Amino acid sequence: MLPAERHAKIVDALRSDGAVKVVELAELLGVSEMTIRRDLDVLDEQEVLRKVHGGAIERGKRGVEPPSTAKAARQRAEKVAIGRAALAAVDDGMTIAISAGTTTLELARLLRGRGAITVVTNSISIFQELTGHASEPNPTVYLTGGSRTPSDALVGPVANAALDGFRVDSVFLGVHGFDIESGLTTPNIAEAETNRRLIATGRRLFVLADNTKYREVGTNVFAPISAIDTLVVDDGLDVSDRDDLAGHVKNILVADTEKL
Repeated sequence: MLPAERHAKIVDALRSDGAVKVVELAELLGVSEMTIRRDLDVLDEQEVLRKVHGGAIERGKRGVEPPSTAKAARQRAEKVAIGRAALAAVDDGMTIAISAGTTTLELARLLRGRGAITVVTNSISIFQELTGHASEPNPTVYLTGGSRTPSDALVGPVANAALDGFRVDSVFLGVHGFDIESGLTTPNIAEAETNRRLIATGRRLFVLADNTKYREVGTNVFAPISAIDTLVVDDGLDVSDRDDLAGHVKNILVADTEKL
């Protein structure tokens, strides 16, 4: 099979699933993993896709916001691991804010039954996860209200006004992308402002993001990378990238996906 034919099949697989793995592509195309890695290098240089640990993902357009249903299926194991790692930062008696997002939802799932905490959120999914369970204690949960985005965030003036009335111990934030130069970004301008208000409520900022979010840059910047107190990321983020980030982020907590 000619390289151009392989590249076309790789792009087809990427469009179908949103992400591809080196091991699976090698089996599908009947070539070595080294050949697939070289193909991905070429396609990354051509900005057809973006290489990540173990494979590649679609190269997102800066103004496009994927729906939460599409994002939920991607990097599932990594998101679960990140949620587990972040859980250690939540003590009984704390009031915390949790932003909308498929990674922050994994943290919320682990907080069910924690009746001694209070949660502020702009996510209907997180609100539903933490309330209405008659067989166990429920955290006290405040839902901001607002206009719903494709990523399941409640944003806009109603959400912003609600957040201005809270002060919390820690904020747990999901992001569209994080980058040393561009900072924390989102494709949605209203969500950017709501995220600024969310960050302002807390003493400490925890950003929960899987490795594919690194160097992803959305249209709207809402905070510099230096605003992060703790970055919680999975072990798929290359050690060299962790070293680069260490000069800009106070603390990096690496979640071990292999333990799942």
